[in-house]
Amino acid sequence: MNTPIANAESLQIGNVDFVSPDEIKVSLDLDAPSDIALNSGVPRPFPRIHSYVLIAGEGGYLVSQIEWITIERSPFPKRVGMKDFGILDLPYPLRKMSVIPLGVLRENIDNETGICGYKFMRGIELLPSVGDPVLIPTQTQLKAIVESGSNRRVNIGVSPLAGNAAVSVDPDRLFGRHLAVLGNTGSGKSCSVAGLIRWSIESANLERQKKQAQVAKTVSTNTRFIILDPNGEYTKSFTGLSNVRVYGAEKNEFQGIEQLTVPMWLWNTAEWAAFTQASEKAQKPTLVQALRCVRDNGITSQSPSEATMRQYLKNLLDQNRHEMNSGTPWAGGGKSKGYSELLKNWKIGIQYNDSFTSVEAKHIEAVSKAFDTVLESSTSYNSEWPKYPLTSVAQLQKTLSKAHSAFGGLEADGFPIDADVPRKFSGEEIIASIEANAEMMGTSDYVGTMIMRVKTLMSDAKLKPVINPNKNLTLECWLDSYICPSSATDGSITIIDMSLLPTDVTHIIASVIARVTLEALQRYRRSNAGVTLPTVLVMEEAHTFIKRYSSDHVNENATAMCTKVFEKIAREGRKYGLGLVLSSQRPSELSSTVISQCNSFLLHRLSNDRDQDLVSKLVPDNLRGMLRELPSLPARNAILLGWASELPVMVRMNYLKAQTRPRSDDPEYWKTWTESDKTVNWHDIAKEWQDYSGAGRD
Repeated sequence: MNTPIANAESLQIGNVDFVSPDEIKVSLDLDAPSDIALNSGVPRPFPRIHSYVLIAGEGGYLVSQIEWITIERSPFPKRVGMKDFGILDLPYPLRKMSVIPLGVLRENIDNETGICGYKFMRGIELLPSVGDPVLIPTQTQLKAIVESGSNRRVNIGVSPLAGNAAVSVDPDRLFGRHLAVLGNTGSGKSCSVAGLIRWSIESANLERQKKQAQVAKTVSTNTRFIILDPNGEYTKSFTGLSNVRVYGAEKNEFQGIEQLTVPMWLWNTAEWAAFTQASEKAQKPTLVQALRCVRDNGITSQSPSEATMRQYLKNLLDQNRHEMNSGTPWAGGGKSKGYSELLKNWKIGIQYNDSFTSVEAKHIEAVSKAFDTVLESSTSYNSEWPKYPLTSVAQLQKTLSKAHSAFGGLEADGFPIDADVPRKFSGEEIIASIEANAEMMGTSDYVGTMIMRVKTLMSDAKLKPVINPNKNLTLECWLDSYICPSSATDGSITIIDMSLLPTDVTHIIASVIARVTLEALQRYRRSNAGVTLPTVLVMEEAHTFIKRYSSDHVNENATAMCTKVFEKIAREGRKYGLGLVLSSQRPSELSSTVISQCNSFLLHRLSNDRDQDLVSKLVPDNLRGMLRELPSLPARNAILLGWASELPVMVRMNYLKAQTRPRSDDPEYWKTWTESDKTVNWHDIAKEWQDYSGAGRD
């Protein structure tokens, strides 16, 4: 039986020749393996770039990764025993290699079984000294290095450089602090994303089944994934898993695609402004006020005429307060002439209705007289330069406030309602509200193009079922359908197929879904005493939706607005249980804020120089050598690094069956040219494409 010392001697392959904090150079023995190492217990290729070696030291083994290997031709005899005979030898090639220190491997004895194993710890306390022996790790030690860490519940593949040791991850680390899956087209990136979701759910199912056997009752897997899929790749990727829901721009019962609905009343002011391209000076204030009106009217129990007047009086309070705060009513000059025009427009809207009570009618008359009083109080009879005393303007404000209270308005209603509250309204109501508020605010001449954009949006028959559905959809139903079913503890996978959406609303749809998901989880935590609802949001083709933008532009476009939503999720999502998974083939185009918040990376083949430079900045200097292999990685192979892995590891991802892979395969030109006899039936395609009548829709 070999002693530990004898066993260590059989594994020795060289000695330390040079030591620095980030690099150690090793001189290999003449009899060290040059191709296949047999002394490790299992035949294994050695030496190989990025494989592991051990350096014996105090308290354990220093784990190091091979960075480069070279041959040094020495002018002096180096072979053992030659000097003893005084024989002059010819120059002999010596092998040297450079290794990067990663951490320490210590012996770990299990208290229950007494079996001696190993435990890997990241970080280095003591560096080796020159002459220390360098060992090739055994199969047990290799597995301990790669499989180190607690709660590694989900197996994602094997490490080909570590004796095919299993590579597993902790879902809390993988999804809890955001993950970026990066790689060129065809490198296996989409399959990795689909695999991570599927393998995580399958592992959770197995764990739940064990608990089910213990408690003797049915236990469901409470997982939640929301996939924003701009290319329609994932619609069939999760076949066999329970509660998979697919939504698309066009309903297709045969393919199991339900009608996507992201109603316009879910949009906030930033999303509305981005779509309408509203200008800051005139159009955006009108749009915001119009949104306040339609959202406020949606909750009143009054008759339509009373509710309209109450909202109108509230708007007048807001507008007149703004004029008072800016000082324009008594400043003189062109601005006060503009106030004069506002007073005349405001008075037109103060009209009596037969449904008003006697008290309401009395206040309407008082408001009308108050307008006349202010107009007559001008201290200058020159119509070009009217001036209005503060006392009369302040009195108008009091009269408006009393009338607003008479119509059921609260004192707090004197302040603007949040224009982003997701209360229902229709497309016709928002258009009418924009026109009415533009008339009241004197901006009718400036909002024509904005109104035209909104009308064009509403008239798109293909888009109408998405943003302006006829069915009675509530906020509760939407959250139940797209984020988490409230009627069961079973989890869900929600796939949003955006491939057939018009390009001018794709970013807005992605932004709305992402933002509402975050806000819903924020409110869930607040109403449940700090308990979160862990959810994963997956963004495919992230470089398109989370793009770098310039903050120089005054008017924010849809792309910049969408990016800001994901930046907020990247910064704050973890606190509310929202994890982010980004999949991109151009990481250099991603928002620096979002990519910097990702703590785990799964890197497939990357050939672009800019992309490689960006990725190299995400890892410590002494580990960047491993990323040099990115341009030559084969499909299915990737480098896992960051918070989800104790150390960077090369991983061959698990095999994914053909029927569950995302539909992102390269087109087979040659097979189609030489083997396919299929004819094209454009008739059915054209008929479905042109059918805007809504047949077959809900």
